[in-house]
Amino acid sequence: MNPAMEELEEGKESSSEHITEVVKENLKLIRHTKGFSLDKLASRCGVSRAMLSQIEQGKSVPTISVLWKIANGLNVPFSELLKEKGTEGVIVMKAENTKVLFSSSKVFSSRALFPYNGNRKTEFYELILKPGGIEVADPHSSGTTENIVVVSGKLRLRVGEKVVELEPRDSVFFRADIPHEYSNPTDQETLMYLVMDYRDEIN
Repeated sequence: MNPAMEELEEGKESSSEHITEVVKENLKLIRHTKGFSLDKLASRCGVSRAMLSQIEQGKSVPTISVLWKIANGLNVPFSELLKEKGTEGVIVMKAENTKVLFSSSKVFSSRALFPYNGNRKTEFYELILKPGGIEVADPHSSGTTENIVVVSGKLRLRVGEKVVELEPRDSVFFRADIPHEYSNPTDQETLMYLVMDYRDEIN
């Protein structure tokens, strides 16, 4: 996952203001913990110092692609920037309250279901791709893999130069540290679940 231009949204009971606040606090905490200045992080992730400053001040709602760049620059899982306090132990994620990420064209959406932690090193997502939709993803950190199960609809997946087509109940496992692309070649919505695994420990 990693669309080129996207907006960040939440479920029915949430707001962009809430997500902006969460990202703002997490970014500042992680950046300071790692000892990165805004200039150093900007050079590592390819996001301008001005944009990083706006995000940390809660003045800008970052797109998904910007969040991915920041996460890669910080060498942390994407979900660490969206993590809320008090998420240890038993975690209940009510559907109406979970954060939903949309592409700018609204053809692709991603809902985080299972946050990363240092013990399991995985993330779990629900993905929806509308008819004719295409989602282009940049390479993730080295060693990252993805496992997708199609629930309904059809998925055409390109990994590097290889293209596979999947139908309901089909699954695929692939390296996600190379360019990849998801597309829906049909006139029906595609629903799938994704498990992202960070093989190398992220710290």
